[in-house]
Amino acid sequence: MNYRAWNHRCWLISYMTNEQVLSEMKKSRSWAALHVSDNCCFHYRRQLLQKIMEDRSYVEETASYGHNADIVQAVKDELDWNEILIKRYVGREALWLHRRFLSMCWINSFPTVSSDESYHSKEATSKYHDFGTFLQNELCLLHASTSADDDYGDFQAQATYSASYILWLKVQVPKPHESELFEKIREIDLKTLLDKSCPERSSLFNYFMSYKAM
Repeated sequence: MNYRAWNHRCWLISYMTNEQVLSEMKKSRSWAALHVSDNCCFHYRRQLLQKIMEDRSYVEETASYGHNADIVQAVKDELDWNEILIKRYVGREALWLHRRFLSMCWINSFPTVSSDESYHSKEATSKYHDFGTFLQNELCLLHASTSADDDYGDFQAQATYSASYILWLKVQVPKPHESELFEKIREIDLKTLLDKSCPERSSLFNYFMSYKAM
């Protein structure tokens, strides 16, 4: 029944005004923080964010980087809040799944490296540097999630979810940014970290470690 109720709320999003969507984002946050294992609520929040992004894209079809600062900030705030929950409630898969969506939105907000002169603008270059900060933060979160020397089930689950997340992120990073991610991965010796945290999945991790996006 819980799933059906949330699914109905997702259906109602298409009929909401911008003000109602923002209000739902605020109201559902408190509920989600108390039900971190319930993916339905986080799915609902993802649909709300998607609605915000779609509406802004429709209104601002010719938007430059500066015009979508509000939605970028909203995603960043959600990422920061999600990280707090991940560290507070260990081993909750719903939180890591939600982070994948947020990271994809964050990645898509950055300019693509090219030879175009517009890329070398001050604003675009600043965003490129922020992308490096984003990658570093995700690797720090990985390290924090896999460094606990505890055999308790939730800590083992946390290590598995974080390792799966960072390998997913490795595949999602746009090709122009791959070298930056690989460099940061080498700095922390990701392979050794993954093998230590989840030895039973070493074969799978090795496959994704060697994977290169086309």
